[in-house]
Amino acid sequence: MKPVVDEVQRSACAEATTQLFEWASGAVHGELPAAMQRRAALILADDVAAMAAASGEPQVKETLLRLVRTSTGPEATVFAPGIGRLDRTSAAVANGMAATWCELDEGLRSVPCHAGAYILPALLAESEARNLTLAAMLARLAVAYEVVARIATAFPFSSMRVHPHAAFATIGAACGAALARNADPKLLGAAVTGAASMTFAGPYAHAIDGALIRNAWTSAGAWIGLQSVDWAEAGIAGVAHGMYDAFVSCLGADYVPDALTRDLGTAWVAGEGYHKVFACCQYAHSAIEATLELRNRLSAEGRSPDDLRGIHVETHPRGETLTTVEPATVLAAKFSMPHALAASALLGTGGQEAFAAKTLDDPRITALRRQVTLAPHPDIRPWPNDRPARVHWRFADGEVWSAERASARGGADRPFDEETLIAKIETNALVVPGLSELLVCIARDSDALAGKSWSRLIEEHLRER
Repeated sequence: MKPVVDEVQRSACAEATTQLFEWASGAVHGELPAAMQRRAALILADDVAAMAAASGEPQVKETLLRLVRTSTGPEATVFAPGIGRLDRTSAAVANGMAATWCELDEGLRSVPCHAGAYILPALLAESEARNLTLAAMLARLAVAYEVVARIATAFPFSSMRVHPHAAFATIGAACGAALARNADPKLLGAAVTGAASMTFAGPYAHAIDGALIRNAWTSAGAWIGLQSVDWAEAGIAGVAHGMYDAFVSCLGADYVPDALTRDLGTAWVAGEGYHKVFACCQYAHSAIEATLELRNRLSAEGRSPDDLRGIHVETHPRGETLTTVEPATVLAAKFSMPHALAASALLGTGGQEAFAAKTLDDPRITALRRQVTLAPHPDIRPWPNDRPARVHWRFADGEVWSAERASARGGADRPFDEETLIAKIETNALVVPGLSELLVCIARDSDALAGKSWSRLIEEHLRER
């Protein structure tokens, strides 16, 4: 029995996606708004640094060593110490595995989507292998980001059942790689709709459960995306209404009819992104900020966090999904509100240190996270204050302290200053000699390097090669 399909809506979606691909294919050769050029440079620097930061994780290291053994030649760089260049597909798979591992990559605030992590592994590899200039690569990143952001906006899930990395990674990789090859609208559409047919139903709950396979979805997406472009060039293509079929008919997403083309080229959805300094799911960030305010007050009064007996947090609906009390993996800790609040209260940071493997069995953190309770926030406002948190600390003497954040820092409403982002990029990229200097140069002034090829910039800066 065939599913019931709204043929009018399906046909309109096909027309809209065709229009989106026509715009994207031409936009990479036009002049981008200065704000989007700037945003693309920050996304590149922040996300590549996040890949480097994950390169020391045991499972990532093992994956990279296996790829080294099977690589067919040096075409593109893996951002990990001692690995160097692999064939472009292996490099994309390697960087894709690391892209979201530490939860330090940027994301889109308006809908769940980490487009940079989906696009960059394939785009970086294609750009290096094809000797694209930095300016050309950033233009393709900005345009591909807009395509993915609009697709994620057009096909929202009414409940958090499919994780966005599984839903959109293949699309981002195909779009980035096809644009790097200067695909015309027909080839771009064939590749991206083909990739959409190979999106997968990765459960959102896998992140909460800490299943590390969730971190491989951006890696698999990079591989599928690159193959989709190869296959499209060989005549193996998707169909114009494939996006609607995959997301609405198969995965049960909603469809927002005008999201694919509304104000295309004049209003950039990609501008609604955020960066983060806390190494965990963004849904916990407002609660961590409130916790660190209380922690600072505690230090100022010379009191010890060991006096804490309980934490109660009133949070937004997505924050309420982060309920794991005994995280089995570092990924589970990054999606656990109890762990995030206990660790940040005791350690005084929401950075990578608060989610390291040794924190999972830390007796002080374990004891306190068992005393964390969650409740719905009573006053959810429209964006940007739709992810608030009110945190209450209860002490041994019965005293209660409270702090609240309406919106976490890092988004368009409360952006980080440049020095905060630069410091984050420097720290995360330090493990790869020369990488932090290159990324900081790009983040500060990409125009100064715009005419140089990506491969040349890597050659000049990554001293290890």
